[in-house]
Amino acid sequence: MRALLVTSVGITCAAALTLPLAAPALSAPPAHSASALPPESPGAGPPSVRAAALHAAESAGSTQSLPLEPLAAPSDRSMGPATAGQGLERRTARPFSLVGVVWDDAEAELHGTVQVRTRETGSANWSDWQDVETHNAEHAADLGSDERSSGAVRGATAPLWVGASDGVEVRVRPEPADPQDRSEAAPLPEGLRLELVDPGPDPAPEPAAETAPEPARAAPVGRTATTAAFALNPSPPTTTPAVVPEVLTAEAEAASAVNAELAPLGASVIPALTKAQTEEAANVAPGAKPYIGPRPGIITRKGWGADEKLRERQFAYTKTVKAAFVHHSATGNNYTCKQAPSVLRSIYRYHVKSSGWRDFGYNFAVDKCGNIYEGRAGGVTKAVLGAHTLGFNTNTMGIAVLGSYSSTNPPAAAVTAVSKLTAWKLGLFGANPKGKVTLTSGGSNKYKAGAKVKMNVISGHRDGFATECPGARLYKKLGKARTSSAKLQGR
Repeated sequence: MRALLVTSVGITCAAALTLPLAAPALSAPPAHSASALPPESPGAGPPSVRAAALHAAESAGSTQSLPLEPLAAPSDRSMGPATAGQGLERRTARPFSLVGVVWDDAEAELHGTVQVRTRETGSANWSDWQDVETHNAEHAADLGSDERSSGAVRGATAPLWVGASDGVEVRVRPEPADPQDRSEAAPLPEGLRLELVDPGPDPAPEPAAETAPEPARAAPVGRTATTAAFALNPSPPTTTPAVVPEVLTAEAEAASAVNAELAPLGASVIPALTKAQTEEAANVAPGAKPYIGPRPGIITRKGWGADEKLRERQFAYTKTVKAAFVHHSATGNNYTCKQAPSVLRSIYRYHVKSSGWRDFGYNFAVDKCGNIYEGRAGGVTKAVLGAHTLGFNTNTMGIAVLGSYSSTNPPAAAVTAVSKLTAWKLGLFGANPKGKVTLTSGGSNKYKAGAKVKMNVISGHRDGFATECPGARLYKKLGKARTSSAKLQGR
């Protein structure tokens, strides 16, 4: 029997950035497709000819799942074992923006390298070979949990954002079984497939706001809702948006209703509050010394266009939030902040449709411009169970900074956003960002199940699992994040 509270409701630049904060398309997702256009020769197909052969992208996004094929053995043994591995030769595909490789057994590891190159949509230009992070098992639901035991979970690489593309080539090379003898290769997992993810279009712009003396109040739960947009700043809003009747699906209504005390039903943004307003909203007793940072503005799942029909219907919670684990998404840094919602929709679809998870894995995401996004559904103030740090998902939250930060410094805006988010969310649960906490491991490659582990309240993923995540450069910034977060709490 699940030991978690599971319920349903109703049935990882900023100043200049203007984000699309409107309602996403709410049509049903298309079927998971294994189709693709035929392979082509490296120089074939001018854009005008190829365009006639491409399928139109579905409005809500789509996933193409292509079985990998044996590759010819490399003539140069220095490239690896005699066994060539698997992959796909250059081919045209329906439009996509994110790639990854999955396999049948979630417990199996891919001991090898995965590389892809892609063709930019509408051009004849192919990218150079790009590496895909193969060790991704540490970003997952805990062993023995309902989500992990569902039978739907697959092994998977990290997803890689490649931008709008219509052609792909992939190669998976096994590592030597014995480093001293390169003639024998480690076996590759069964059922290797290439996943090509189209995030679908961005939400449409919201109606212009009308001047009003008071900010909008949270709407009552119902199928017809007021859609609201708020500025992402610490000042109370001075306008209310135009009232636009909108019929929400049951899934979209449920995902929004859990935040109804913070913003109107169907809102695209949860507005920022000052520290005093945050303390008032948290019902802090008069004269008490609260340690809660000001609530930052948070772009909701509605704001980044999450298709709520993809995820599992119910929400899962733990008892509290004792710590925050910081991650990088390992999706690469070749995205603009305007594209961040598309990156999130792609990762979300890859987590659910390709990897078999119940929902987006992280509780929150932060882009390179410092914008904060609601991640896994269930309510931003609540202790939502994520699938971000294998062995330590219980009573913690996961924050993914979009990008790869092993050799690239994270933008200061992103580190500041982590500080603001943790100062507020950890403060709601009485946690000190500069403090230590003892967590019980659910089992990882670093700590056996049941082990009591003392960690920083703000930790990096590598503190709970032997992994490169969140990247060496981002990991070095966590000390600054702890200090800034505690200061925002008033400590």
